[in-house]
Order: sequence, then C-alpha cells, then structure tokens
Amino acid sequence: MGINIRKATSADASFLAQMILQSTRADKKIGVFDLIFKTNSDEEVLEKLEKLTNTTAKSNCHFSNFLIAEIDGKCVGSLASYEPRLITRETFMSALEEIGVNTEESEYFGLMEICGFALNSRTLVFDYMEELEGFMDVGILKALMQKSLLTARLKGYRIAQTIVEIGSLETLLYYKKLGFKEVKQKDCEPYKEIFGRPGLVLLSIEF
Repeated sequence: MGINIRKATSADASFLAQMILQSTRADKKIGVFDLIFKTNSDEEVLEKLEKLTNTTAKSNCHFSNFLIAEIDGKCVGSLASYEPRLITRETFMSALEEIGVNTEESEYFGLMEICGFALNSRTLVFDYMEELEGFMDVGILKALMQKSLLTARLKGYRIAQTIVEIGSLETLLYYKKLGFKEVKQKDCEPYKEIFGRPGLVLLSIEF
C-alpha cells in the first residue's frame, strides 16, 4: 500500500475542512471552531472551514500550509506546518473576518490569551495532524511528518513545535513517538470549563 505525499491545493478545501474539524474536536463535544463560529452544527462548521482554507489572508488553516497523504488516489491524511513569524493571531483574525466572523465578539481569542503559549517565532509549528478512520497504523502520519521535517530543514529550521490538549493521550503519545518532547504544560480552568480538557501541552522537536 503506497503512500503518496503532496502539497494541498485549493481544490482540497472539503477534505481539509474535515481534517481540521476532526483534529479540533478530538472526541470532545465541541472544538475551537464550534466556539469561534458559535455553532456545533457539523454542516455549518465544515462550510465555514472550507472557506477558511481559501481566504486571501493566509492563516494556519490556509491550504498552502498543508501536506496531504493519498493512498490509491484517495486523500487519507493531513498535516499543516506554518511559520509563526508570518502567520500571526492578526492573520487568523483577518481570515475569519473575510468569511464573516466578528472576531471582536469572539470568546476564543480572550481564552487563548489566558490559556495559550507564546510561540518562538523562529520555529516551525505543526498542526492538524490527522488521518481518516480506517487508515490507522499504515504509516500515514509518519510519512507526513518525515516529508514536513525534510522541507523544514531545507528552509533552515532546526526546531519545530506543536500544541496538544492535556488528555489527548493518543495524539500526545504519537507526537512523542515521532521524537517530540514536552516543553511545558499549562492547566487552565477556563479552558476546562468550555472544552472539558484541563489545558494545553507545548511539545518541541530538534532535527
């Protein structure tokens, strides 16, 4: 079973929306985009996420940040990587405003001021590492990460970071299997009240 890794295109919006939603829900009742879009309707969230992958402002959700894994021509996995010095909170807010989200009223940004981490702008950040159900344990995530790290080295990066929820044991374990180490953990009561998870973990890898 051969795995093909390629760059995402604007035509992959529907699949990327599915992977972003899967990643941010992560077995919770609601994820960050349910909070941002003020709905937990899958149809509405997916529709807005599709638009978010193709905005003029290139946020962390923009298709250009993604690699896609394919098996026999079928999209089966995703991994985003971006440079925090270029893709900032302001970029994300601009992208959301493009699709009609009023960021001034968003509870999400205030929450992340309290519960988030200040990321090193000289690192690369990984996000939305996901694979379709039914395609687990065939090496999809490993292939995506290997390709991403190779590209990162060519760009001159030597450190990458990612953020995982406390309690997302499977995701945390997988990142650690790939060589990531825990940098710090942040318990956050407001985060727990909204999402039911105690807080966030910052992971890092040197390569």
